Amino acid sequence: MRTPLGSTGLHVFPLCLGGNVFGWTADEGASRQVLDAYVGAGGNFLDTADSYSAWAPGNAGGESESIIGRWLAGRRDRDELVIATKVGMLAGADNLSPANIRRSLEGSLRRLGCGHVDLYWAHQDDPSTPLADTLAAFDGLVREGLVRHIGASNYSAPRLAEALATSDREGLVRFAALQPHYNLVERSGYEAALAPLAVAEGLAVMPYYALAEGFLTGKYRPGATVASARAEDGAAHLDERGLAVLDALDAIAATHDTTVAAVALAWLRDRPGVVAPIASARTVEQLAALLPMATLQLSPGERAALTAASAE
Repeated sequence: MRTPLGSTGLHVFPLCLGGNVFGWTADEGASRQVLDAYVGAGGNFLDTADSYSAWAPGNAGGESESIIGRWLAGRRDRDELVIATKVGMLAGADNLSPANIRRSLEGSLRRLGCGHVDLYWAHQDDPSTPLADTLAAFDGLVREGLVRHIGASNYSAPRLAEALATSDREGLVRFAALQPHYNLVERSGYEAALAPLAVAEGLAVMPYYALAEGFLTGKYRPGATVASARAEDGAAHLDERGLAVLDALDAIAATHDTTVAAVALAWLRDRPGVVAPIASARTVEQLAALLPMATLQLSPGERAALTAASAE
């Protein structure tokens, strides 16, 4: 199953596999198993960053890219995969100046063992660098064949609109994709202003934290103890609204004989502009709970029930 990635001409699996856990909560062996299982199930869309997994003790950044690169080295299907990475959030390289963009891409390509990346994200906005300079740097990389398409992550609607207008005015490559923080319990940040802009501009949207730090897998319940590096963040959603969302997810998952996570991801996949939610898995078992979202079809009534339960 493949879906068009906006106007890029690329076609991707409707679940993008996040690489933020590789080299952090998933060691190299576990990461390889997850990658094998994902591709074995038909997946082809990988998302990483030069800053993954710098937050883990002893890491400096680039660990996720390196694990993916070593995994890729033993395969012959690079051209069948859509690989995305990011620039602009790694400590010491947390800007979008032309020099940093090129230097960071060179490091990412070296770690990935690739001649190009399919989608290169500006990991966050950089108000200190003129948009025209940032976009000119990306444009040069696209013209050289080192990057196929570019995307914006963590941009506000006004800054994204300004960037698109700058590209049009200057004749530079445009952002083709948007990566916002968006899920069933975090809606307003995307829906209020970014969604209308993304739809109007034809941007492909890949939400991160698609499962709200694990909350939307259903493992966080009143009185439950969860062994996870993100347990505190996930449990933060255990309020009246969060419990209403879980009740709706439970009922729909039971109707379809599927997982709570698959239902949450299917709702997100069907939202305006969204092409492929991003979710990570540190084990093959966790991945198996996510994969049914690719074929799960929610009825209009089920989508409406989830939308109502999660209303902010």
